[in-house]
Amino acid sequence: MTPAQIKLLRTQSVLKELIPQALSTLDDELLHGLCVTDVECKRGRYDAFVYLDKMMLDEREQAYILSHLKRVSPVIQNFILETEGWFRAPKLHFKFDDILERQNAMDALFAKVEMELKTGKKAKE
Repeated sequence: MTPAQIKLLRTQSVLKELIPQALSTLDDELLHGLCVTDVECKRGRYDAFVYLDKMMLDEREQAYILSHLKRVSPVIQNFILETEGWFRAPKLHFKFDDILERQNAMDALFAKVEMELKTGKKAKE
């Protein structure tokens, strides 16, 4: 690994720890319980994509949370700057993580293929 890659991974790790702390300081109860599943920095750490767990939230709640996070993003960035003493914090982009849904769909497909191989027939869809 190059020093730049190590610095990128460290930044992502620090952000993954600090963002939930910053969310817990806000007044909105829906934001307190959000779980950050991953942080991915882009463009030389100027942009950070923050992936959140859906936690059984419906579409309306997800839309509310994303719009509210967009408004409080500067507050979270200031929290990061004050805590870490950085000169500049990355611009935060919040998204809900759908990797668990994709993984469950893949598992279902593999189970279907396994069943077809065992029975020698094509399973009903």
